[in-house]
Amino acid sequence: MVKVTQLHRDLMSLTLYRSTLEDPIAAAFVHLLRSIRQSATQPSWDGEVLVLEAYSAWFQAIAPLSLSWGGYVRWLVLKADNPLTRMLQKYPIEQINPAVIEAAQRDLTILQGLADLTGETIGAMVNSIVANIELPVWISFDNPAIVPNQSDPPVELLSEISDWSTQLQALGEYYRQHGTGLFATFKAFTWRSGELIGIPNPDPIQTLDLIGYEWQRDALLQNTEALLAGYPALHVLLYGSRGSGKSSLIKSLLQTYGDRGLRLVEVTKAELLSLPQIVEQLRDVPQKFIIFVDDLSFEEDDDAYKALKVVLEGNVTARALNTVVYATSNRRHLIREFYGDRPRPKDADEIHQWDTVQEKLSFSDRFGLTLTFEPADQTTYLAMVQHLTQRAGIELPQAELEFRALQWATRHNGRSGRSARQFVDFLIADLARSPLHTT
Repeated sequence: MVKVTQLHRDLMSLTLYRSTLEDPIAAAFVHLLRSIRQSATQPSWDGEVLVLEAYSAWFQAIAPLSLSWGGYVRWLVLKADNPLTRMLQKYPIEQINPAVIEAAQRDLTILQGLADLTGETIGAMVNSIVANIELPVWISFDNPAIVPNQSDPPVELLSEISDWSTQLQALGEYYRQHGTGLFATFKAFTWRSGELIGIPNPDPIQTLDLIGYEWQRDALLQNTEALLAGYPALHVLLYGSRGSGKSSLIKSLLQTYGDRGLRLVEVTKAELLSLPQIVEQLRDVPQKFIIFVDDLSFEEDDDAYKALKVVLEGNVTARALNTVVYATSNRRHLIREFYGDRPRPKDADEIHQWDTVQEKLSFSDRFGLTLTFEPADQTTYLAMVQHLTQRAGIELPQAELEFRALQWATRHNGRSGRSARQFVDFLIADLARSPLHTT
């Protein structure tokens, strides 16, 4: 019982890493410790029930992860978001107040003790209160940790045989590369109702899956490389025919550069007014961010484009070098223009009406780089189909594959990358029912 009491007291004394206890699974474990302490001081049947309920809640919380307890505590430290981890992303450890370093070392020693607990040890703590009940014991697995978007840390970092309190330097390097808090847990986000929401399962599309628009792909990759290197990158407008892969190309960058600190933030048109707020929130984060706006266009009296204009051109506040806007559109001119907008001799409402027209027409020019996606011709479309079928491990006679692909394009959405993907998805399911042609 002394061990339970001491462990509970130690966890309650955490300073910088105290936020790790806010994690639902860690909170469930702390509740279990508290229940055991309370029941030990006042033994009763009700106390035993409280301990059993707390143990059940903790067991259920960690069960879906199929992860060792020590591995989970390690992951909590690796993704921790607190004043220390934020400072370590920006400054060398020598520039941080020694009192902060000392507090962090103490916290890491306590958390290492927590990680050293085995399922058998935790079960023994419960059995010290509850007798004559055979409880399931949490078993540590050797499988990799099943945690959303966890980046693989070096084997020696926070290992079972290392002294965690001596690894702040290595932790700082890990935090700088992989982020902390929300940015360590997720690589893709959406902005909703004033906050960033992590996307657990972003689109897994790969850049190499997109063919037919190689120069556009290479230009976007080069610009993204500049962003990651810390150089001023350009805002990019990808416009052209529907289904040509504009959105997929942007989303594929996450698979290519996610491990190098790239993050993707999807912003819907309805949330565009929040763009300046989003950029300011991301400004001091060491990761690099692409703000992804899909299917961009504005109505004549839509004020949302003014918020986008501030981000594209800046205002009194300096530009955030870690953030760029990548937008897609089917329209070259993003603000709708009507023939009635053009000035006529009889119009006297606005003296400089042509300036208004030019303001609308030139908005897309505020993107530093514009990539055009023309409709796919038959040769390009068939090349897309051939590439995707090879990636899917499908073999069909060339003539049959091309005939069926062209039939699909005629009967459905025309020749495009989207049509090619839809056709191959259909083909996979169709051949699964009669798998004579599959490898």
